[in-house]
Amino acid sequence: MSNDGLRVIAIDGPAGSGKSTVARLLAERLGLEYLDTGAMYRAVTFAALRRNLDPADAEPVAALAAKVDLAVTLEGVVVDGVDATIEIRGPEVTRAVSTVAANPGVRAEMVSRQREWARRRGGGVLEGRDIGSVVFPDAALKVYLDARPEVRAARRSKEVSDLDYETVAADIARRDALDQGRDASPLTRAGDAVEVDTSDLTVDEIVDLLAEQIDG
Repeated sequence: MSNDGLRVIAIDGPAGSGKSTVARLLAERLGLEYLDTGAMYRAVTFAALRRNLDPADAEPVAALAAKVDLAVTLEGVVVDGVDATIEIRGPEVTRAVSTVAANPGVRAEMVSRQREWARRRGGGVLEGRDIGSVVFPDAALKVYLDARPEVRAARRSKEVSDLDYETVAADIARRDALDQGRDASPLTRAGDAVEVDTSDLTVDEIVDLLAEQIDG
């Protein structure tokens, strides 16, 4: 996949690594638009559950992904005209999203939409799990963020008020295994990605570090 002159910054990493916060601020710093690709997979999962589809039923879920109307912006997430900003982060969607994200048909559709999103904007900062490895392997900068498991779980437990730390930690470990073990676009660090352990860094320190990589 050639970038064709697009200015794409690809930020990948597991849950709780700081991708969303860093990507948003880096996009603001660089004057680029930002896309949370994980929210797209959550939105498809929300749409499937809303229609009482089994997330593991590959063909119907892939067919749904091809026609669902998604709007993922800084203001929120709208799925088929319904504001799903809060619901896509809830426990029901969180438990099912890895299954939906492992669906090759869903991934093909979302990757196509992500590439079109960047093409329309001349680039952007995209964060997810396969941006540098699959969606934009020729990105201007590829980043892989990670953090110690306990740090990632602590961050997520603060975001999800109705789940305790142990539950969140178990969910993260389960999702890591699913994301890294799936056949379709598994979570992996691109060979030429800049890897940053965010455990002991502030968000501003991370953004400064990445901006230096671009400016340099």
